[in-house]
Parts: sequence; C-alpha cells; structure tokens
Amino acid sequence: MKKLLVMSAVAALTLSANVLAQDGKAVYDKACHVCHSMGVAGAPKSHNEADWAPRLKLGLGELVKVVKKGKGAMPPGGMCTDCTDADYQAAIKYMSSAKK
Repeated sequence: MKKLLVMSAVAALTLSANVLAQDGKAVYDKACHVCHSMGVAGAPKSHNEADWAPRLKLGLGELVKVVKKGKGAMPPGGMCTDCTDADYQAAIKYMSSAKK
C-alpha cells in the first residue's frame, strides 16, 4: 500500500509539472530577451505588433514547431533548455503582445 501511495504521488507531481507552464515573461527574461529585445539577426522584436503579425497568422502550434526546430540564427529550442511547448507558447504570447 505504501509503495502505491508513493507511486501515485510521483505520478501526480510529474503530471502537475507538465501541465503548469512557466510564465511568459519569465521565459522571455531568461532565454529570449537577448535577441528579441533588439531584433538580432532578424528576430521579431518583443512587443512589436508589426513584426509579429505575419508570424501569428501561422498559429501558436506552428510557431512552437519553428522554435523547436530553430530558424536562421536561432538554435533549436531557442535559448531555453527546459521549456515545454506550453512555455514556448507563453513566451510567444508575451513577446507578441503590445507593451503595457
């Protein structure tokens, strides 16, 4: 019984860790800002709606695929070694939104 409880707890923690995405700004601050703040090597600038508009037409799912594969000077996964698809989506939403 004790083993079953431990296994259930581990499974629950693993599931909850996979479901909770990192905050978009936090991902941006740790992995994206170096290039996206200034548009290095053609990267769409953060909070620049004109830069992001054509990319957003692809949809978040496609944009995540681009990030994971890499594009131009951006290596596969960007600069985030621990990001999930949800983390990438949160960062994209943050970067593509108008600055408040």
